[in-house]
Amino acid sequence: MHSTKMNKENTVYAEGENFPVRITRARARALGSLGGIPPSSRPPFKQALKCAHPTKSKRAASDENKASVVTMDGLQKKRRAVLRDATNICENSCDKSIDASRFQAKGGKNTESASVVSTEVSSTQEDVKTKLAEELSKIRVVESRNITDALKLEDKMPPQRCMPNDAGGCLSADPMLSTQDSVMSDEILTAPDKEIEKLRASDGLGIVDIDSELKDSQVWSLYAPDIYNNIRVTEFERRPSTDYMEKLQQDINPNMRGILIDWLVEVSDEYKLVPDTLYLTVNLIDRFLSISLTTKQKLQLVGVACMLIASKYEEICAPRVEEFCFMTDNTYTRDEVLKMESEVLNLLHFQLSVPTTKTFLRRYIQVAQCSYEVPCVELEFLANYLTELTLVEYSFLKFLPSLVAASAIFLARWTLNQSEHPWNPTLEHYTSYKAPQLKASVLALEDLQLNTNACPLNAIREKYRLHKFKRVAALSAKPVRPLFET
Repeated sequence: MHSTKMNKENTVYAEGENFPVRITRARARALGSLGGIPPSSRPPFKQALKCAHPTKSKRAASDENKASVVTMDGLQKKRRAVLRDATNICENSCDKSIDASRFQAKGGKNTESASVVSTEVSSTQEDVKTKLAEELSKIRVVESRNITDALKLEDKMPPQRCMPNDAGGCLSADPMLSTQDSVMSDEILTAPDKEIEKLRASDGLGIVDIDSELKDSQVWSLYAPDIYNNIRVTEFERRPSTDYMEKLQQDINPNMRGILIDWLVEVSDEYKLVPDTLYLTVNLIDRFLSISLTTKQKLQLVGVACMLIASKYEEICAPRVEEFCFMTDNTYTRDEVLKMESEVLNLLHFQLSVPTTKTFLRRYIQVAQCSYEVPCVELEFLANYLTELTLVEYSFLKFLPSLVAASAIFLARWTLNQSEHPWNPTLEHYTSYKAPQLKASVLALEDLQLNTNACPLNAIREKYRLHKFKRVAALSAKPVRPLFET
């Protein structure tokens, strides 16, 4: 393609000849030094128009071996001109000025009409400039109003009623206000409604914006509210049945489930799996048992297969299938584990993106830390300890994961500091739970913390009695019930 273009550029028409003659660059340079190629040997004007683009300017290259290139100055000027003449009025005025220049270019003919047209164009442009100046002044006056003025104007304005009009907007009920003023005021007052409400709420209730000071791009603080609003909907869709033991299962009971999960806690701790793997494993087990009748001989196989799936989903380097077989003392073969893995995935339709209690707990811990000048490590460990206790208890399936996470924060704050109420407007705002709504789950969680039922499953309790977790399992507090009676 490039060679064809160069051949066309190096082809000229010799004098008195009808066929093209190819010349070399040296000959072209020599002809240029003698005054250039004779006019008769240049291509016709129409052919030159086809080769040249009307909107692009050219410049000669400094290097003689390089072809001429199109400069960017012409393109920038063209773009600026298009942006400058964006309105229809300006386009019409430009068309009139072009017609006038055409009249003047015809050897002085129709000069009188051209002068009349030019006079009309100038007057039209002045009118347009005047109108634009007035509109810009109005816009600037409107834009100069701050949020405080907008709030004052909103309080003083009469109530508006929606009336059908061409623009599809709302007209003011006050007949003294014009349509334009009402539309402009609507744009000002309705656009930042959400921001104004947030400012009012934060000013009146003392709500702290936990996402404003985060600089880490991996936290996604800008999208955090939308993300957690979305997963609050998802937790309803992908939660297990709360009574599958009574309605479906016949050979297993809640105690067997608790023993299985207590053993999986030890396995996850031994292989140093992330907490999300454990929470997802329990979720997969409960969802599978909610729809599939299982015998007690295969219950451990279900748990191992679910942990294998969760490890593949959450871990960077998941344990191999042979390691999961070794966990069961080779009770199950590799083929049996893989077959159960396939069965679980197909029954659950490969829906593994599930919001667990840990998902909400991360957010709520961040909210709770706002009330401390220095982040409280004990609060984080204690909240994690309380939520892990709920994994073993079948009765906690009746509570939503977000409710369990909020209750863990409530009880953890009360355990660490009993001089003030553990719930504040910031926690209520971000969790969407008021203190009375947490009563049942907090009281049930308090029973787990105190181990009132003398549960013999101690894997989680022994784990959080270690020094690296600040021994939060040994902490206790005053009864929390009086907080809900006041």
